[in-house]
Amino acid sequence: MTADVKPEETAASLQEEIRAFVRHSPLNLMPDSNGGSIFDQPLVQFADGDDSIFTEYKSIIDPTHLTPREALAMACGKSPENLPAHLSVISWILPITSKTRESNRPQKDIPSRPWAYTRWYGEKFNEALRKHMVEVITDKGYLATAPFLQTYFKTMENEKGSLSNWSERHIAYAAGLGTFSLSDGFITERGIAHRCGSVVTDMPLPANPRTAETPYSNCLFYVNKECRDCIPRCPAGAITEQGHDKIKCRKYMYDEIAYIKQKYGVDVQGCGLCQTKVPCEFRNPVEKSKV
Repeated sequence: MTADVKPEETAASLQEEIRAFVRHSPLNLMPDSNGGSIFDQPLVQFADGDDSIFTEYKSIIDPTHLTPREALAMACGKSPENLPAHLSVISWILPITSKTRESNRPQKDIPSRPWAYTRWYGEKFNEALRKHMVEVITDKGYLATAPFLQTYFKTMENEKGSLSNWSERHIAYAAGLGTFSLSDGFITERGIAHRCGSVVTDMPLPANPRTAETPYSNCLFYVNKECRDCIPRCPAGAITEQGHDKIKCRKYMYDEIAYIKQKYGVDVQGCGLCQTKVPCEFRNPVEKSKV
């Protein structure tokens, strides 16, 4: 970064780079739908790579969960102490289009075809976006990595269910993009129906503040106990007032509707029913309730 370019200007440039990729990449086109987009325009924010919340995640999620400094060091073959003093994390939300969300609302047991395509082809687009942003940043002379794409990224199981050593939802929370829900989803200003991604870099970028009072401030159930709409939406019975049973959810995905891999021609499935036909589908319902 040249001395006359402010971090805020660089941040704005990166935000526009991500938006442009979403607008123009052919990978963001839905198969078999006359070229309709998979995702709408993204939300993009930044976190301080050494924010203490990343260390807290080792207790909240799992001791194996990486801090941004650890993730970048492993990708670059360096020790964390030998990295630059300031690190940044770029986090983005890719909202699912209204057409796809509407197709999933009537579903009761399995996802709609557009939703299944979004889970499969949409994540392939998200991977391409991660790679693109790493290239953009490294071309400017900085270090960068997308932990989700690294060989050290892994998923595992504990007594509560599946987890990973780099949670994109928790990274988005650290960047102030939203809060968690009763269904274990992540509610942003554009709702809960989305995919998210991130990149770690030593490029100095201004961190966005976390303005939510609690990690569940955007979920109506935790705010006023009145909303339970995601509970009956779950065909696996994995959501209750006590939260989301990841083991029961995963079992339904793999044992009960595994056949949708063949039905829709995708290799990864996820029903997403708890993310549609709910008040938080495409907006922050708590903000709406304040109006």
